[in-house]
Amino acid sequence: MARNDLPTGTVAFLFTDIEGSTRLLHALGPKMYATELEKHQVLLRDAFATAGGVEVDTQGDAFFVAFPTATGAAEAASSAHEALVGGRVRVRIGLHTGAPQLTNDGYVGADVHRGARIAALAHGNQTLASAATAALLEGAELRDLGLHRLKDVEGATHVVQLGAGDFPPLRTPGSIDLPTPATPFVGRERELLDALSAVLERDPRVLTIVGPGGTGKTRFGIELARLLADEADGGTVFLPLAPLRDSALVLPAVAERLGAASADLTTVGTRIGQKRTLLLVDNVEQLLPDAAAVLAELVAAAPTLRLLVTSREALRIQGEEEFDLAPMRAPDAVELFLARARAARPGIEQTPAVDELCARLDRLPLALELAAARTKLLSPEALLERLGERLDLLRGTRDADPRHATLEATIAWSYDLLDETEQRRFARLAVFRGGCTLEAAEEVCNADLDTIASLLDKSLLRRRTDADGTDRYWMLETIREFAAARVADSGDEGDIQRRHMQWLLELARKARASVPAEVADQGGGSSDLHLFTPELDNIRAVLGWSLEHDADLGLELGVALEQFWVIHEPLEGAAWLERLLEAAPSAERPLRAAALRTLAGALDIYGEHEAAAPIYRASLDLFEEIGDEQGATNLRFRVGANLANRGQTDQAWPLIEAAYIDFRRLGRRVGEAQVLSYLGWKADLEGDTETAHSLHEESAAIAHEFGWTWWELHELMNLSEFERRRDRLQAAEDYAHRSLTLAIGIGDRMAAVFSTAELASCAALRGEPAAAGRLWGAIESEEASAPIGQWSRFREQYEQLVFRATGTAFDAAREDGKLLSLAEAADIGEDQTLP
Repeated sequence: MARNDLPTGTVAFLFTDIEGSTRLLHALGPKMYATELEKHQVLLRDAFATAGGVEVDTQGDAFFVAFPTATGAAEAASSAHEALVGGRVRVRIGLHTGAPQLTNDGYVGADVHRGARIAALAHGNQTLASAATAALLEGAELRDLGLHRLKDVEGATHVVQLGAGDFPPLRTPGSIDLPTPATPFVGRERELLDALSAVLERDPRVLTIVGPGGTGKTRFGIELARLLADEADGGTVFLPLAPLRDSALVLPAVAERLGAASADLTTVGTRIGQKRTLLLVDNVEQLLPDAAAVLAELVAAAPTLRLLVTSREALRIQGEEEFDLAPMRAPDAVELFLARARAARPGIEQTPAVDELCARLDRLPLALELAAARTKLLSPEALLERLGERLDLLRGTRDADPRHATLEATIAWSYDLLDETEQRRFARLAVFRGGCTLEAAEEVCNADLDTIASLLDKSLLRRRTDADGTDRYWMLETIREFAAARVADSGDEGDIQRRHMQWLLELARKARASVPAEVADQGGGSSDLHLFTPELDNIRAVLGWSLEHDADLGLELGVALEQFWVIHEPLEGAAWLERLLEAAPSAERPLRAAALRTLAGALDIYGEHEAAAPIYRASLDLFEEIGDEQGATNLRFRVGANLANRGQTDQAWPLIEAAYIDFRRLGRRVGEAQVLSYLGWKADLEGDTETAHSLHEESAAIAHEFGWTWWELHELMNLSEFERRRDRLQAAEDYAHRSLTLAIGIGDRMAAVFSTAELASCAALRGEPAAAGRLWGAIESEEASAPIGQWSRFREQYEQLVFRATGTAFDAAREDGKLLSLAEAADIGEDQTLP
């Protein structure tokens, strides 16, 4: 329906927008800019309403207001400038008077366009008016600024300035020739601000937006160019190069888009002249490296030219700055998916399935848009179930660019640009599920430094630096799936999978991940277990492969990781070993005996003592059958220790004491250390506290001598509890600090939490509620991140000690502690964090 509040007949139009809005957004940041924008809107609306104006439209930072008289429009403009004095926002205002046609959609006609174009000429705090408006402002202070050409308006327009004030020559805006996408731009606010910062702060001659296929480089480049258009008085132009296959055609294409008379550098440079011109060059990768040389020469010939380039590979020319457009942040990805999905399936809402779907699509804009289109037929939950077929499942619309018609076509575009050797090594790298180090890529896939660098340059491989400074190379899962299909087609898959397994097995052996064995013959243990945390996805991949192809080899790796399972992933380790033992019924007895021991140990450390008991017995029987005296002695001790953990001490102590004798006879001091701990427990139960303390100290000392950090820190925990119960709080805290430091160093979350609980208990017993609350809050934060072994069985016991300190100070510190790591709460050093 037509609006009945708009003035008719002769109408004065007022247009505004914010001067330098892009720079202001960069300077203030999105949140503060939004606040300033809202404040400016309130002030201007008040000024317009007071002068009798009617708001026709508002878009972003721009107003379109209609007045029944030119005098009212001029008064509103003056009031608007006055209201904004002293603020960060400066508006430019344009006035024009005419007799426009009023339709259901509002005003139409040339007068509307003329008014908007006059506003675009102004500077901040300046009001410009057409001669038609000036003639109606009797007695107003006017300054004649002469004739000016307006964009898309035939002939010249007489422009006057309202009011006093000296301003630079009128702005002559450059034309903006950019595609108009069919859908709104969603998300990427942070990335746009970062890209704006790069341009506005450093003014690179060339800004190349790089990223893998499907990251939305073209769409991002168009939006960035639109934001930068105010900076380009020579014009903003879009040049798509995707159809080209010959780099010799690049300069003619540039010349045509810029309107140069001929395709030579001199003519193009002359055409650009002294006005800053922004050229968005889209999709260059298939023309490299030759196209890079052409663009470098172009930039040298035209000093006022600035290039925005989108490419899957950087140009590597002087004056270039790269902008790596990563996959979207999680909230942006969900927002984009929902925005596109609602066009196909109105009413769709955010759910855990939507969140998971976006994550598994690597938060790639193209993948999200293709998946959203599928919601017309399939719910997000159904899409999630079918996602294993993602490359075939995700197809676009009929009018989509062929390169983006399917996710597979998008990746194939990059793959086809590789040479044969690069294609083969790219495909092989799909074997790594969790990424890899350079050394692993070299050993497993025969990749070399040049290949890795090339795949990085072409955005098929990505790099991250882990907390320990190690560089890891990885693929987005959509790209890895494409590569996996290529290696399967090549016939190399089986060989590469086996090499992957052998590499991990060798790494586990070198890292002594299956300690003890007199703690790897006195070489120490646990120090390199951090190497396996980032390799967990690779471990899962090779163990899964081994279940079908070589379960015995999988068992070898499972046993080689014995200490890793115990410290980091006991339940997962137990699950894998159960499956591997079932899949390898004919494994050699020594391997089977060790696998049973590893399985039982993982269950036992997690508190599943009943489940571990028969498995320990089965392992002991095998060690005895094969005549492995050392292995059998170790298992007899473990069976005894398991009985003690289950409260069957009458049966336990004889087995443990017999194991002590055998360990001494065999000269296995590490075995002695384990027995001494349980004998210390026995002495404590019998009331012989001095002997108990001495035995635990001796056990810790032997573990320290052999470099068995895991056993040492657990003995220190035992000593802390022992001293706390004897009310020797300072000694208890000293032991707990030492055990916590060691636990964090090897990534033992369960031991770290128990050590922190000891510290919190000591603080409560000392009457220090703030310290107790801070430590307990940090424990609660750690609990929230993932389950922690046997902690739940002992939590209530520690709560009874720690909550003696409840009160205002405790509660406040507890909330503060939830923001701290265990190391920070215990004040043992900011660099101590759990892997």
